[in-house]
Amino acid sequence: MSLTDTQLRNLKPASAPKSIADERGLSILVQPNGSKWWRFRYRFDGKQKLLALGVYPDVSLKQAREKRDEARRLLAEGIDPSEHRKIIKTMDKSREADSFEAVAREWFAKQSPTWTERHAHRTIRRLEIDVFPWLGATKLSEVTAKDLLAVLRRIEARGALETAHMVQQICGRVCRYGIATLRCERDLAADLRGALPPVKVSHMASITDPREIARLLQAIDGYQGSLVTRCALRLAPLLFVRPGELRSMEWSEIDLDKAEWRIPSSKMKMREQHIISLAHQAMAILREIHPLTGSGKFVFPSVRSPLRCMSENTVLAALRRLGYTKEEMTGHGFRSMASTLLNEQGWNRDAIERQLAHAERDAVRAAYNYAEHLPERRRMMQAWADYLDQLAGRNVVVMNPAARG
Repeated sequence: MSLTDTQLRNLKPASAPKSIADERGLSILVQPNGSKWWRFRYRFDGKQKLLALGVYPDVSLKQAREKRDEARRLLAEGIDPSEHRKIIKTMDKSREADSFEAVAREWFAKQSPTWTERHAHRTIRRLEIDVFPWLGATKLSEVTAKDLLAVLRRIEARGALETAHMVQQICGRVCRYGIATLRCERDLAADLRGALPPVKVSHMASITDPREIARLLQAIDGYQGSLVTRCALRLAPLLFVRPGELRSMEWSEIDLDKAEWRIPSSKMKMREQHIISLAHQAMAILREIHPLTGSGKFVFPSVRSPLRCMSENTVLAALRRLGYTKEEMTGHGFRSMASTLLNEQGWNRDAIERQLAHAERDAVRAAYNYAEHLPERRRMMQAWADYLDQLAGRNVVVMNPAARG
């Protein structure tokens, strides 16, 4: 006799499990705790078997009968429904492991240990925000160029063209990793080369006119903010490192006897150790701030916690307080300032590039070049500091920039 929905709703548990038959092998097992489990009994190769079909009422009577009928169709074709389910689960797991998100996260896990924390965070967040919601569950080999283009167009539509290009590059790396691990055959990002309009290159604002540099240095000398920020501002033009490298400077990286700052490779954009010779002027600034922050980790700690370095906006905000807009000067602009003027003064271009820690095309050479041109770079850094003092009108003895020994 067939079951009805009313009967199912009214089934009461007993002290022991009890099975109530429906029809054609379908039954429902009522547990003492009140749960109701659908079962399908069948024979295959002469053996009695049982297939679970879900829990009532999550699986309704109608749905349970449909699942039973599907199992009976498999039996008619000589297929064991239980074995068929195992195969499907295995395929689903394999598909999940080969999804765009799974492959992307596997690629990220292998590559990110060699990246800076900021770059790693930015990369995975771009994937999580802009890619995974639309492509994450799709098998990587089944993602099409059209699918990826739709993702990129969505980013472009909100006015984030530079982000769209970055996401395209990231997806290209994921695809190439997928090719290397035999989970896809094409680099979809390469197929879309030229699909996005180019990003208009905007160089970091910088001051390179010596007269304007003089006014900037004089403004910095007159800065009335905290000592930590003032010292960071004064060091920025002397060292012309990347803003992130300056604010994360640690006392353990500085050799006051050798007048050197050795930045570990883990902090550098190009992932190689970088040496900065500290001119007399830089050493004087460090000695000034040492009594205040020297007992801690960072030379320029955060105002909120000494366990963290100063905010990335601190120097930028200080420049704004001095009256310099983002179109006039940025923290990064000190690098352009030094590069332009040092080249004009006739210093060795290779020494300048090494001091700026720019990329080295030759990977083998890059592994050994952190100290390349170091004697000349020492002379150059002192001459540069003397030149800035001269521009600012400070009462110092100035080395001739051209006197390179």
